[in-house]
Amino acid sequence: MAGNVWVYVDHFKGAALPASYEAIAAAKTVGSKVTALIFGQGVDALAQGAFHYGADEVLLGDDASLADYRAEAYASLLSKLAKEQQPDAVLFPTSTRGREIAAMAAIDLDTGVLPDITEIKDEGGTLAAIHPIYAGKLLSKVVVNAKPALITLRGRAFGKPVADASRSGTVTKVAAAVAEGDLQTKVVDYATVEGRVSLADAGVIVSGGRGVANNPALTPPAEITDEKEKEIWRAQQGFIMIGELAQALNGAVGASRAAVDAGYIPYANQVGQTGKVVSPDLYIALGISGAIQHLAGMRTSKVIVAVNKDPDAPIFKLARFGVVGDLYEIVPALTKALKERLSK
Repeated sequence: MAGNVWVYVDHFKGAALPASYEAIAAAKTVGSKVTALIFGQGVDALAQGAFHYGADEVLLGDDASLADYRAEAYASLLSKLAKEQQPDAVLFPTSTRGREIAAMAAIDLDTGVLPDITEIKDEGGTLAAIHPIYAGKLLSKVVVNAKPALITLRGRAFGKPVADASRSGTVTKVAAAVAEGDLQTKVVDYATVEGRVSLADAGVIVSGGRGVANNPALTPPAEITDEKEKEIWRAQQGFIMIGELAQALNGAVGASRAAVDAGYIPYANQVGQTGKVVSPDLYIALGISGAIQHLAGMRTSKVIVAVNKDPDAPIFKLARFGVVGDLYEIVPALTKALKERLSK
């Protein structure tokens, strides 16, 4: 097996991303020792979580300069530690922060990054990774020779990790690599959206496409006279309906690029090659034809359900269950049935 494998624990204000624990579990399958990297301020409690999911050691950077995520502070510390201790590999969740730190550290360490990996294994001391290519239609096997190998892991692709509360390990505190006065950026404020389930972490995602706007029965308010604005208003009412289904399933709301480009819903909800790449247990595609760009972002979902008026829509070739029909008739009935069943 590989020697010491590090895992960057991505968190926000002390709440770890579930994908971080998935990465620790994956590291246990290829490394003889797993070290978790935890950077922040007042984040000692995260160390126990890392141990429970399989880490043997935690390198804890606790400093005021690390209180808020800033790429230069985090990447500099990771690079400094890696140069000193020479791990065989460093695993990251494929989150915005994880990808950013991996890319910056790769420059400092003169190594490369394998992004969005869905499988990793040890082959006689050499790490081999599986990376989806051509919009997920093919899987590429990549052998990693560089050290440390920097690898980002697709969330939910490695299964749900199991915690063992009896596990413990060694915490080693490390000093920040860059002083506060030398950092070029400062975090001024955060904008948060209450009640939204993260697409990356969601076990269920309900997504809508351009078909969401195709409900002539919806009459826009009289003050909306522009045809494009009427279309957007209809689509927004449709996404409210989709949100109710997602809420019934404790899931997240997604969208195709076409829906985002048309102004129906914010970019943050986009699933696809240029949006979020997801692997939920259940993906429900409503009014989505199945363009290659969209399929690339959700192809690895465990179960795919599609609803579309067009029986020849490409999405049906990927879906396990398909319904040909009007989503405005099907979705309300489905939501009602789910609420009744789940309330029992």
